[in-house]
Formats: sequence, structure tokens, C-alpha cells
Amino acid sequence: MAALALPCASCRNDASPVQGYAYVSNGKSDSVSVIDLGSFRVVRTLGVGRNPSGVSVNPLRDEVYVVNTESNNISVIDTRRQTVVATIGVHRAPYHLDVSADGKRGYVANSGSGNVSVLDLERRQVVANIRVGAASGLARVSPDGHTVVVSNRGDDSVSLIDASSLRVRATLPVCKQPEDIAIPPDSSKAFVACTGSAQVATVDLKADQVLALLDVGKTPIHLALKPDGGELFVSNFDSGNVSVIETTANEVAGSYLIGTNPVRGLVSPDNAFLYESNFGSDSVSVFSTDTGRMLGSIPVGRRPESLALTANGDYLLVVNTGSGDVAVVGTARLPELLGSRRNPPGMRMIPVGLQPNGIAVKQ
Repeated sequence: MAALALPCASCRNDASPVQGYAYVSNGKSDSVSVIDLGSFRVVRTLGVGRNPSGVSVNPLRDEVYVVNTESNNISVIDTRRQTVVATIGVHRAPYHLDVSADGKRGYVANSGSGNVSVLDLERRQVVANIRVGAASGLARVSPDGHTVVVSNRGDDSVSLIDASSLRVRATLPVCKQPEDIAIPPDSSKAFVACTGSAQVATVDLKADQVLALLDVGKTPIHLALKPDGGELFVSNFDSGNVSVIETTANEVAGSYLIGTNPVRGLVSPDNAFLYESNFGSDSVSVFSTDTGRMLGSIPVGRRPESLALTANGDYLLVVNTGSGDVAVVGTARLPELLGSRRNPPGMRMIPVGLQPNGIAVKQ
């Protein structure tokens, strides 16, 4: 195939040394695999609670948090010793934990209890349980730390919690079955994907009101925000495409075919590329955000889902829930990997546990 014209930053011949660890939750093994990013080997397997799902990093503390959905608790991993040092009980059926920018608080939506548990991460304890809507699936704290946005799938609403008073200041009806949430760096608004109505709601976090309902593809399951906050990429699972939303104008700029059942998106730190895992076609697609063009796809393992980048951006990590492994894609080698049918040259596959789902990188 002809060489692709990729920016020079992605065409380096040599990758920089990688530091840190990746933490992978294994849903059916009740464990977390710790991957050394210097050697790309599993160096520790940690037992956690039942059916671990979300994995979150504390930006200021040497800790990673694992949400155990079936045991209704959070495992705290000390990333210096690579051991579980605490377990924090929450309410029923949590899936994700979001950490405030100052590293002091964690927010967990308990989908089986219709509330949000607020965690003091320094004392490792719950300081409040706040009643929200039905089947609360996700709680996302704004970058400025002032607002916690909660998607309530069971009653098609969004709850806005004041993070200082720990009280719900507004509950807004949005579209059907709201789930994923993205908040730009300026904390002015929130975008909420509604899987049941093929829409994304825009919520003004200053005026506490819905600004727009934007039509996208079928089953918008994930939102990937550019690091600069200018564009939002919507993974439309049942349409096989991504929709691009201009966040300032609150407009859909276009939709692009990407792969079968796109499930997760991740934008490169330089805002140049969108990486999209295609659950139904066992591949990761690469989309140029500068040109609005699909560059190609890379075959990975079975049923790829969560994505992460190493801190230097030189490697993309792909969690394959069907084959129980993590694919390591060198971003400097994209021209030779794109368009490969199988067994791409130089790709590493790291075996982990059964049905891995979440991943987080801690440098």
C-alpha cells in the first residue's frame, strides 16, 4: 500500500523510553493485571472484588481505584508497592469512579441504588451518599471541581450536584437513556450521550439548563473529547460511525463511517488523531481530526473495547475483552500497520485475565 502522509510527530523511527504501569480490570477473573510499560509484561496480578469494571487514576497520589460492580466496593491500589491497600464500600452496582482534579475526592454513581457516593480519598471513606435519579450510571466531576454531572438512565434525566454543599442543585430532563458524559476544560457545559434516542444533550453548567439536543447516530455509547476541548467524537455503536460535534457552537459538524460497532474513542495528546475501537470488527480505526478523513484500521484482538495511551503517546494500548489480552500498537509505525489484515508486524499481545474491560495508565 502507498505510504500515508502522517504528521512528522507520528512518523518517528524510534519510540522514547516508556515509564509507568497500566492497570487492567479483568471482569470475570476478579483481578487486576499490572503491566510494566518498560517491558510490556504483566508483573503482578492483584485480587480485587467481584466483577471489576472501571479503573481510575489519582493525578496527585500514588493510587489507582478499581470499581467492583458485584461486590459494591472500591479497591485502592498503592502504585508504589503494587498492592491493594484498602477497600471502600459503596452502594449497589457501581461501574465507574471519577476523581477530582485536586485528587481529594472520588464520585461513584450506584446504578442499583439511584445515588452517588462521595469519597474522601485521603481518608479512604465515604463522606456522603446523594440521592439522584433512577439507574444512575455515571458521575462526572467538572475540571474546575464545582459540579458533578450524573446521568440517570432510568428516568431520562441529568442531576447536577454542587460539589461544595454536596446537594443536588438541579435535575434536568434530557433525552432517552443518558449514559456517557464529557465536560470540556473550561467547565462551562456538559455533553451527555443518550443511547435510547440517538442524541447528545448539551447542558449549560452555569445556568443549569439544557441548551440543545443534537441528533447523532444509533446508540451513541461513548464520548471522546479533544484535549483542547474544541471537538467531541461520538461513538455510534449501531451505526458504525462517529459523529463530530463542535463544542463551542453546539453543532454536529459531520458523521464518518469508522468500523463495525465502534465502542470507545481516544484522541491523541496533540489533537491530531482519533483512535476508535471497533467491537464488532476486531480492529482499531485511525481518523485524522485535521483532515476529517479515515486513514485506515489495524486488526487487534477479539472484541476490543477500552483504550489508553502511554504518557509519551508512543504506544496505544487496546483491551480485547473477547481474547483476554492487551494489544500494544506503536504509534510511530502507523503507516505500516494501517491496512494489515492480521498479525500486524511488531504488534505485541499481552495476556491478562478473563473478559478484561477497563484500563488506566499511571506514570
